[in-house]
Amino acid sequence: MHDEFKGAVFGGCALMSGHAGATGTLLAALLACASPAAWCERAAAPVSAPLACDASLKTAFRPDEWTAVVAVKAFRKGDPLLLSGEATAQTPTADSDLCLVKLNVGPGNPGPADAPSTSPGIGIEVWLPAPSNWDGRVHAFGGNGWSGGNAGSPTRIANAMNSAATAAAEGAVTSTCDSGHSGITPGLPDVPTSGGAFGFDPDGTLSKRQWKNFSSRSLHEQAVKTRALAAAYYGKPPKHVYFDGVSQGGRQGLKLAQEFPEDYDAIVANAPAINWSQFFTNGSYRNFVYQRDLGGVPLTEAQEDLLSVAAIHACDVVGGQHLGYIMDPAACRYDPTADPDVLCPQDGGRNTTSDCVTRVQANTLNKIWYGITADGSVPSPALDNGWDGDLNGVHRWYGFQRGTSLNNASLKRLFPALLKVRSAPGGHDQLALELQNPTVASPAFRNASGNGADLWKTLSYPQFNNAFDRGLALQPVFDHLNTDNPDLSAFKARGGKLLTAHGLSDEAIPVQGTIRYYNQVVEKMGGLAAVQSFYKLYLVPGQGHNGAQGTADPAANPPIARLPQLYQLMVNWVERGVVPDRVELESPPGTPGRITQPICPYPQKATYQSGDPRVTTSFKCL
Repeated sequence: MHDEFKGAVFGGCALMSGHAGATGTLLAALLACASPAAWCERAAAPVSAPLACDASLKTAFRPDEWTAVVAVKAFRKGDPLLLSGEATAQTPTADSDLCLVKLNVGPGNPGPADAPSTSPGIGIEVWLPAPSNWDGRVHAFGGNGWSGGNAGSPTRIANAMNSAATAAAEGAVTSTCDSGHSGITPGLPDVPTSGGAFGFDPDGTLSKRQWKNFSSRSLHEQAVKTRALAAAYYGKPPKHVYFDGVSQGGRQGLKLAQEFPEDYDAIVANAPAINWSQFFTNGSYRNFVYQRDLGGVPLTEAQEDLLSVAAIHACDVVGGQHLGYIMDPAACRYDPTADPDVLCPQDGGRNTTSDCVTRVQANTLNKIWYGITADGSVPSPALDNGWDGDLNGVHRWYGFQRGTSLNNASLKRLFPALLKVRSAPGGHDQLALELQNPTVASPAFRNASGNGADLWKTLSYPQFNNAFDRGLALQPVFDHLNTDNPDLSAFKARGGKLLTAHGLSDEAIPVQGTIRYYNQVVEKMGGLAAVQSFYKLYLVPGQGHNGAQGTADPAANPPIARLPQLYQLMVNWVERGVVPDRVELESPPGTPGRITQPICPYPQKATYQSGDPRVTTSFKCL
């Protein structure tokens, strides 16, 4: 352990520094044991008076020398959620009485004030319901993208994942953290994710301290400090502690299960960003293929949609009806190079519109759907569609599923600033980090040793493959950010529960990586039955990365696995013993052409039997 971390919380224990304040006896007991169950056994009755939601909390709550309360504010129902400035019509308001507490956990990362890697520490934002409204739970949230945000700001409220509204609606203590950095993507101020520049120190070397905070330490600090604050504020420990994350938050959830198994009773880890270096490098592959194969002139969005919708139409028939989304992408072998309805007449096609494609252009989509190869090759989809072919020296990682929106349609609806760009920000940042050369990134990337200069455009296929290999080799420096350890035995032994859902039309993270990880867990931990006793995986046809439909067909209306529904499944599993099995889904309320269908615990699939394919009773889990 580095000297600067002495006294900080690691591995479920804390070396108390003498700054515990009035609640030191309770905090020492709680911080000394990370197991919530053990807390309940040791703390049958409160051992100190609850804390007040006022300035006194800044001195009363000091669990260790690295933790400081940077802001406290009580909100009454209807108050604007602001720490400073004037409220506007867009400012959210408190739905009930809440106490906001913002923490900073050092040590930070020193450096120039304008350096992305400079940080005072890990910011944690906690929302506490009024004592009369607390349901005894902690419902902690993960981050998204490159994480970051305002969790540690003393003047701005992050309210990430609508954590304030969740605390009010559920009566649970909620928390979020900024992973140790707070930068916002330059040029995209309304996208609540930051780029990867924080991962370089000003001298251009990879920042080991920032990667440690980003990958793992921030997650454990959020868990321990949230529980300790809840216990101090209410005068008794929480009954149940849950972690709930999507994307980066899904990766964080799995990291917690792997490295800090005592931190949470149960974890919901949806669309998890495991295999970080592989899938994020693959996120650059689309534009890279266009650069290499089409001279830097990409297909237009209309052309991409033409081919993607054609793939849907070729593969979405169930019970004699077109559903508008593909239920089984593993079986879809659509090949646009052989489809006269999308090819231009000069390539033997019959599409005479301005959106027609050449056979070379069509083959770039085959490459993007297949995923990274070492030499830029792609097999015929009839032989290998990239779904479950072995990853080997040629095929390096999975691509996006046929029919998935390549224009990030659902992500753009969530983050309007993405309308300005062709893909989600950050992919070229990953290449720069892997090659340890900031100029490889896009111009928004900033570092004292050099700014992004789009040098990714000059890479060859072998050089791109080398970047992929470097991402794997640098995992110890990245604090094993790939989060792919299949050994969950400690989490299972402590009675932990784990639930993952992943959309089959995810526009950001190819679902095969999640399937691959789950299969590795099954192999490592004694077979499917042993794993399903504590860990269930669900695959959701047509669903995109942010929980909306993710297909290229704007009229598609697939049933969606809503986040509150999944969290409630977990609560029922932990607190009522109701084991998740077949789960009924429906299209979003108010959308035309409502569809109901089940999702099944992997490896089972919703298998059509007879009747209307838009009705759940027509399917069995097989």
